[in-house]
Amino acid sequence: MKSNKNKQRYPRKVDNMKQYMQSTIVICSGFVLFLALWSPAKAQSSKPAEAKMMMERCKDMKEQKQKMKEDMKAQDAKLTERLSVMNGAPDGRKMVLMAEVITLMAEQRISMNARHATMEEEMMKHMMEHMQKGGESMSQCPMMKGMKSMEKKSDDPHKEHKEKH
Repeated sequence: MKSNKNKQRYPRKVDNMKQYMQSTIVICSGFVLFLALWSPAKAQSSKPAEAKMMMERCKDMKEQKQKMKEDMKAQDAKLTERLSVMNGAPDGRKMVLMAEVITLMAEQRISMNARHATMEEEMMKHMMEHMQKGGESMSQCPMMKGMKSMEKKSDDPHKEHKEKH
């Protein structure tokens, strides 16, 4: 019920987030497909220790992604709390509280955008490492497995069209 309430209050924000997630899923899916087709059919890891280190990096990246999601939820909760205080304040105090909320939103956005850009760069490097190791390495990556499950859950309106072509 809370998300419907937020959608009523901030319909553009919710719709933009859905579009962003859908486009991210489509891009990642396309990249994974490209890597699968481009990579050799069978890749052999020269050293088992190297493969183990690679999987550790995979797990670390997945944990970083989960931590970012949790941090975003915490930021949303803090913002929701500040909005409630602002909305319940007397008229004479609302302008000060509104300025605080706007400042908080800007700080959160700037911080999360920087963090997201850094993580995106790390993920691209990570995928390139898998690409160099071959298709088998990619299929064992927990991050890639997560993307495949997201693709199945996607409400991509173009999915049916893509499957036909």
